[in-house]
Amino acid sequence: MQLSLHSRAPCATPEARAHKAPFARCASLIPALAAALCLALPAHAKPKTDPAAAQGVEADAGPHPVLDRIRSTGRIVLAHRESSVPFSYYDANKKPVGYALDLCKDVAEAVRKHLGLKSLEIVYLPVTAATRIDAITSGKADLECGATTNNAERRQKVAFTVPHYVTGTRFAVRADSPIAELPQFEKHVLMTTAGSTPFKTISMANDDRLLGIKVQAVPDNAKAMELLANGGADGFAMDDVQLYGLIAETPDPHKFKVVGKFVTVEPLAIMLSKDDAAFKKVVDDEMRHVIRSGEADKIYDHWFMAPIPPRGVTLNLPMSYLLRDSWKYPSDIVGN
Repeated sequence: MQLSLHSRAPCATPEARAHKAPFARCASLIPALAAALCLALPAHAKPKTDPAAAQGVEADAGPHPVLDRIRSTGRIVLAHRESSVPFSYYDANKKPVGYALDLCKDVAEAVRKHLGLKSLEIVYLPVTAATRIDAITSGKADLECGATTNNAERRQKVAFTVPHYVTGTRFAVRADSPIAELPQFEKHVLMTTAGSTPFKTISMANDDRLLGIKVQAVPDNAKAMELLANGGADGFAMDDVQLYGLIAETPDPHKFKVVGKFVTVEPLAIMLSKDDAAFKKVVDDEMRHVIRSGEADKIYDHWFMAPIPPRGVTLNLPMSYLLRDSWKYPSDIVGN
């Protein structure tokens, strides 16, 4: 699917912000998680040096495989998810939309200007949790615009820019379910998407603590919600913000609920190649620009505080203090 570079849904209006979905609400992030996250530096301490900026000093000295590919083809490929509401998903017309995609479009425009191109075609590539890393490492996509966690294991293969969201893993269950925490899934089927951080974390906890949970991998979020709705599974473990978004988009959101304490803390960020330092500098610089200019706040409000497609539901998820504090000194450095 292709789209011109400058198209974007308008930002939220004050009237739209007033609209509230009856189901989806922001899950509070407990203060203890702030230490676990360790995003960038404490809000009160201005960094002496910016590692990401320092990396950019020598960015032009190395190879530029991504920038060269974009320059020669005149297009940039954005990998996207199909059902990661509200980050990256299909609307009613099968058009890729979402919070992360809007940020990626800003980055694409910065790349166009950096390369001095008159125009830059945007091409969309659908990916899953299992295929998204390969899409970047193989060069099939230039940016992965979704809800991918920046962690140490993934940084061995790919790079990440400044986080655009901070969340944690919780559980979606049916409204009549007595399950409230992870150990209560004993002898029950708990789903999560293959290749995701929750899948690895929960599988490890299940083995280490002998919880007796039937952990089941599913290909995507849509399949998980389908199985949960028809009784094919007892719970779905995923970033709580995605769970709220998925439930809000179901025909009857009141049939589900989100439960449990945070199992993980997840800094989500746009993923890109680690083999092109100059490209990464362009991406990092643009992310810092949209954050410091306030544009990122407007994009956030559009997707989390206003009606979103396809049903016009408002998630009503105000920005968490963890994300807001991390944006005071935006950095790609995280603590995991």
